[in-house]
This record gives sequence, C-alpha cells and structure tokens, in this order.
Amino acid sequence: MRELLNEKLHTLAKNSPQPLYVVGGAVRDFLSGVGSKSSDFDLCSPMRAEEFIPIASSCGFQITAVYKTTGTIKIKDEENREYEYASFRSDKYVRGKHVPSEIFFTDDILLDAKRRDFTANAVYYDILKDEFIDPLNDGISAIKERRLTTVDDANKVFGEDGLRLMRLARQTGQLGFTADTATLLGAKNNATLIQDVSPERIFSELNLILLADLKQGVPFGHYLALKTLDEIGVLEIILPELTLGRKMLQRADFHKYDVLEHSLRATMYADKDVRLAVLLHDVGKPYCFIRDGNSYDHPTQGAKIAQEILTRFKAPKKRIEEITKLVAFHMYDFDLKTKESKLRRFIVENYPLIDKLLAVKQADYSGCMDDTSLCPTAKKWQEILTKMQEENAPFSLKNLKVKGSDLIKAGYPAPTISKLLNKLLLHVAVFPKENKKERLLSLSKGFYLDLVKNSTL
Repeated sequence: MRELLNEKLHTLAKNSPQPLYVVGGAVRDFLSGVGSKSSDFDLCSPMRAEEFIPIASSCGFQITAVYKTTGTIKIKDEENREYEYASFRSDKYVRGKHVPSEIFFTDDILLDAKRRDFTANAVYYDILKDEFIDPLNDGISAIKERRLTTVDDANKVFGEDGLRLMRLARQTGQLGFTADTATLLGAKNNATLIQDVSPERIFSELNLILLADLKQGVPFGHYLALKTLDEIGVLEIILPELTLGRKMLQRADFHKYDVLEHSLRATMYADKDVRLAVLLHDVGKPYCFIRDGNSYDHPTQGAKIAQEILTRFKAPKKRIEEITKLVAFHMYDFDLKTKESKLRRFIVENYPLIDKLLAVKQADYSGCMDDTSLCPTAKKWQEILTKMQEENAPFSLKNLKVKGSDLIKAGYPAPTISKLLNKLLLHVAVFPKENKKERLLSLSKGFYLDLVKNSTL
C-alpha cells in the first residue's frame, strides 16, 4: 500500500511522535484489490488535535478545518489533495441519534476500531512500519470474504446510529460485499431508527445508493443496495408510497414483476442521471389501483406523489421540478399512436428534458421484461428528432428567425410577445421551412387574433 501514498504523508508519519495510520475505505479497497481506485485517505492516531496541527503545518499541509470536539482535522497538501485526520476516540450515543452524545479520546486502537461500523472498515495501515493492523481480528478476513460484519453486537451498532442502516445498504452495492446473517438481523431489528435521521441525510444516502455501482464497478450495485434497503425494512419507512406496490400484480403480457419489483428493476437498468426519477416513475400506480381499480391515471398522480416525496426529503427545487415532469410524461406516446406533428410540438416544448425522458422510457421498458433492446417509443422519437435536426427545425426561441423586438416593431402589445413567440416556435417545429422572418411576421397576425379571440392574453 506504500506506493499509493505520496511523500508528504510519509514525511508526516516520520515527524509524528505517535504511529500514524490510514484507516477505512482506502485500506479496505487496497486489500480487496481495488486500491488504485481509492481516493479516500482517512488518517488517525492517538495524537490529539492540538498535537497534530503544528506537525501537519510544519510538513507543508494546509489546515482547512478543525473540529476539536471530535478531534477531527481536515488538511490539504500543495496539490490540493484533501485528507481527514481523527484522534483515536470512543463514542457514546443516545439510541438512534446520528451525533454522539459523549466523546472520549483514547490511546487504545481497539476502542477506536469499535466505534466504527463494520469490521471491513476497521483495518489500519501503519504508514511508517508499512504494516496492517486488525484490532478486531476480523477485518482482513471480512475483506477477503467480501463480507460486512458489524464491529460489535449488531443491535448495539445500529442502535447507536440509524444512518448506519443506509450505509449498510450502500456498501453492499458499492463494494459487492454481503452482510452476514447477524448483521442483517440487527439491521431489521433497528429499522425504525431511520426515522430519527434527518430527511436531508437520508436523501443524501439515497443518492449515493443510486450511484453505488459506479464506486467500484459492481454490476447493478445500485439495485443490490436497494434490495438490501428493502430486505432490512428501511425502504418501506422512507418510501412507503413505493413499497405499497409490493405484490401488486400487473398485466402479465406487459410485466414480469409486481409494481415494486418493476420499479427496482427499471432503476437497475436506468442511466445514472435519471435513476431517482425511474425509481419513482410508477409511484402513482398503487394509489390509482386502490382508488380506481386501474392505473390509467398513474402518471398524473405519480407526479404529485413524487413531488410530495421529494419535498419531504428537502430535495433542491429544480430537481423536484425535473423529476416531477419526467414522472408525469413517462407514459407519453407509450402506444406509439401520437401523431408526428403533435410529437414535434411536444419535443420542442420539453426539449431540455427529452434526453432524460427517453432514458426514463428505456429503463421503464427494460424493467418490464428484462428486455434491454431499444424501446419502441425511443426508436420512434429518435427518428423524428433526427428528421427535425436534418430539417433545421428550431428547438428553442433563440433559433427562431423572428425576435421579440421584431414583433414589437410590428405593433404587437408587449404582453402578447412571449405567447406569440411560443406559438410561432411550435408552428415551425412542424413546418421548419417556414422559419423565415417575413413568413413568421405574416403568421403572427393570425396567432394574435387567436389569442384575442380566446382571451388568453
């Protein structure tokens, strides 16, 4: 592992009066054979923060943050690589709370190891001696066996910190490790403690779970993580609207799985940029089945429910708006009966979302029967998009050959300009050859009269 560490860290270790260790992800990843991919270098030693700071500074590290309560210091080298240092400590928690109620600094590496989550994350690398330390006598074997085992009794570990429930699921997906029976049972017994974790922290972990396969390239790692989250009973607490679809059967000629499993499978096949939207794309189905006995209205109701869920998670406003639209539109033209003219206008109206909407549609299609061939709707839309591009059809107002200033100059009232421009844009989406200034000014007369007639000004 020595070759993964730069000279700055070796110099820091040489100048430290106490052994300096790398611990956690970097050590685990190295021992599991993916060390070259790791950029996660957490440092620790028995030294207190006030001892470590002057040593790190004298070795050329910049101190970027100091948290004396936890003995944690963030440092940066001259190449802007960041590291986090923590003094050996032992924590006490109020059941389920993420933040320790008491912190005790210690010189005992065993106590420091026992404050962590899984044995695979509690192996230490002594930088100066170039050797691995396994205080719990299980970490190295857990890594080799690709196993997640809690550092202490599983009920105690999960009972201390409810967020560890989601970290368990995330790491099964990121690492391809399997939680042992006792760990899974402890997680199930403490699943309700996820309710003590803030919505923001849960949402942050959920986003990491949805990208779990990208960490080390575990095939469908995000699906494995979601399945673990479901298995331990956390998914139904954080997303009850989704798990309501469990055992809710669908038409066998279209679907191999129930509503919940279809949502998870679709997410498994989804492009990384739309996985949250895909996870929620059918969230309206259980509601509609219960209310109506069918799922005809599920895109509309699903969009409302998705908005409620994301608002509950305190997601960014723009992301809520985007995902809500993707859920609302995910069934548009599913039967391939939408006329090309109408579809052209829809594409232009929603052009910034089209690529993501097609990705959602593809994932939805693949999640029905595990069919990864090109979705028929995507094929049709791509052909129309290609045709529009070849015809130089405008996809936004900036490509329109008439501007607002031209319409004002032609005598149209300022409050009408925006609506007139949009009508002209949708017209030339269908008839690209008419995207000429004189023709558009001529067409604007009729569109203006329509606006006046329909009182939409």
